[in-house]
Amino acid sequence: MQTPIQTEGKMRIRPAVVVVVLMTVILTGMLLALGTWQVKRLSWKLDLIQQVEERAHAEPVDAPPQSQWATLTDPSTYEYRRVRLTGIFRHQDEVQVYTVSDLGPGFWVLTPLQRDDGSVVIVNRGFVPTDKRDPATRLAGELPARVDVIGLMRAPETGGLFLRTNDPQNNRWYSRNIAEIAKDKSLGDVAPFYVDADATPNPGGLPIGGKTMLSFPNNHLSYAITWYVLAAMTVAAGWYVTRNLNAPKRNEGNDADGPSQ
Repeated sequence: MQTPIQTEGKMRIRPAVVVVVLMTVILTGMLLALGTWQVKRLSWKLDLIQQVEERAHAEPVDAPPQSQWATLTDPSTYEYRRVRLTGIFRHQDEVQVYTVSDLGPGFWVLTPLQRDDGSVVIVNRGFVPTDKRDPATRLAGELPARVDVIGLMRAPETGGLFLRTNDPQNNRWYSRNIAEIAKDKSLGDVAPFYVDADATPNPGGLPIGGKTMLSFPNNHLSYAITWYVLAAMTVAAGWYVTRNLNAPKRNEGNDADGPSQ
């Protein structure tokens, strides 16, 4: 009597199985690579957060003198370092950079500070609301005398995907691009960084300092877990499809004729 399932001495691998196996291997490798990349990003982010915390809450040190500016090519070596500097604000060269902060829409007030040695460092004095953009509306905060500033060193902004292009001719600023500000205001040799002033109150209450963002989103662990779970699901799905594609087929011709006598 013939059996309903025909088998051969050697199992025949169907072409579809080979395609599924190759796709499973490639996709799994990509997902594992993405998960590993997120693990590395997690380590980097944790180091960054620790570094920022240590720098931002340390005792202030003197801001780098002009003789050291040429060495400040890597922002990671100095960003968020707490520094102090002394000089006179050049309020006539102030620039207001549009922003949306936790206080709502408004502007950062960036003012060049001329130090005793003649060098210039641009200071982000803080936030003002939209209706206080004009310096004439906040004259109490336009300090004419020699001042001491404590704040955090920041790398200049050079534009990006979410920043509009500065329009100096129409006094419209959207990024804290130090080189562009220095050129527009003819400031000469300016520090390649700027300083975010701390929360020390200014006369009249404006600008509002101490608004540097010190919290960083850290979702890399959840992303890594997601990629690894997807990789495991891909392997399981590939195994299931491969098993079904390579299963023996029922001999439909014999079934149609019925069992032989």
